[in-house]
Amino acid sequence: MLGLMGESHISTQILQARTAADSRAAWIAAIAIPLMLLAPALWNGYPLLQWDTGGYLARWYEGYLVPSRSTTFGLYLHFGEDSSFWINLGIQALATLWILQLTLRVLGQSQPLRLLAMSIVLALTTSLPWLTSTLLTDIFAGLAVLALFILVTQGERTSIPEKCLLFGLTAFAAATHSATLAVLLGLCCMGWIACPFLRGRISVSGLTQGSLSIVAGAALLLATNFALSGKLAWTPGGYGVAFGRMLQDGIVAQYLRDHCPKQDFKLCPYRDRLPATADQFLWGNSMFNKLGRFQGLNDEMGYIVLHSLAEYPAWQAQSALTGTAQQLVQVATGEGIGVWLGHTYGIIERFLPAQVKPMRAAQQQRWHFDFTAINRIHVPVALASMLLAVILFGHGVLRRRLDDLTLLAGTVSSAVLGNAFICAVISGPHDRYGARMAWLATTVVLVAAVRQFGGEDARNRSLPSRQEVGDADLVDLVADRAHVIAVRNVEHLGPRNDFPERRG
Repeated sequence: MLGLMGESHISTQILQARTAADSRAAWIAAIAIPLMLLAPALWNGYPLLQWDTGGYLARWYEGYLVPSRSTTFGLYLHFGEDSSFWINLGIQALATLWILQLTLRVLGQSQPLRLLAMSIVLALTTSLPWLTSTLLTDIFAGLAVLALFILVTQGERTSIPEKCLLFGLTAFAAATHSATLAVLLGLCCMGWIACPFLRGRISVSGLTQGSLSIVAGAALLLATNFALSGKLAWTPGGYGVAFGRMLQDGIVAQYLRDHCPKQDFKLCPYRDRLPATADQFLWGNSMFNKLGRFQGLNDEMGYIVLHSLAEYPAWQAQSALTGTAQQLVQVATGEGIGVWLGHTYGIIERFLPAQVKPMRAAQQQRWHFDFTAINRIHVPVALASMLLAVILFGHGVLRRRLDDLTLLAGTVSSAVLGNAFICAVISGPHDRYGARMAWLATTVVLVAAVRQFGGEDARNRSLPSRQEVGDADLVDLVADRAHVIAVRNVEHLGPRNDFPERRG
């Protein structure tokens, strides 16, 4: 009896010490990780801007719809204007911290020091802190993939408030960018197809919640479009962006050469002088401006897009595959940050004159950003991580070991591939599109590394193979190769004289 009392007292002291240590580590992580994620913006002295930022900022003030600029994200930015958008960056940093923490927790890797170590690696080797520090939709694209994964596959390990937050985050992300919505929709479709074969791993209720979050995102975008413009319509610009990609691939020029003798297109006089890239056509000083931009050419571009798909199917397929392959390897950090942002500067000067001075004083506007050295690390890490994530998924499938890590690797690999295909087909390959997803693959690799090299040993060190604490209000603390379970009714820890009968 005395021996049992001594063991119980020692175990209680150990658990109390570890609880205190975890508490301190949790506070350190909660403070340090957001600061790391916002380090680029803090050094810059102002939130990072990008080519597209101005278009989102203007939505509240201009009150009409423009191509590829979500009014939902525009309202989100307007919410943070009085704080010089630091509220927005705070939301992005805290959302990233929460999603990373929740991902590790549902995968059995919830120790604060592991979260901190993983965040340090992500901050140093991926685009994550640059995404978090920029006033752009890209950070939510990756976060939504993890949120959807948890919502669909980890329902038993999340609380109702957590499910509500995951649902809201996924819906908001879907409303901020059509490509994000398409990636999430594709993941849900894959989930419904795989559900009959993965019973017990993917639940119908989880898939229903995930699918409804995407529907809610679409409804949110329609609602904000109506609130700001008075039109119940989808964000325009799909045909224009796809037209730009086809122009870049040479398809538009060929279509005009084949049809201009018979059909009087506005672009016929320019068929031999079309710009080489979509960016030059849509955003440069091209004939697109002379012909009325989207308003003047939208119908013609839509007609050419649809009919060229029917007339050149093999060429379109080849271009899509080539573009997808190119997009998969275009993952460099910083596209659109270290350049002249005339449109965004103009929007801020026109609608937010009080912010012109701090914006102009920022390092970004002094041309102090050069991503050459950074991308010597980020690009190889991203490419290696994407390859390793695919290998992890394939290894799990071949061994018929469809555990949580295999599902996560499959989800992220599918998201990276789907994102590459959608972005390449619609608008053409860009580093920005690849970088916003590549950090997810690095996260998967880090989780796998922790599980392989430290997870089991750490769990085995935390508790013996079977440890029971001598208290009637405690249930078993069980440690095995996959799980550590310590459940409810833990009200106090201390030695007692009345020990329950040992349970088998």
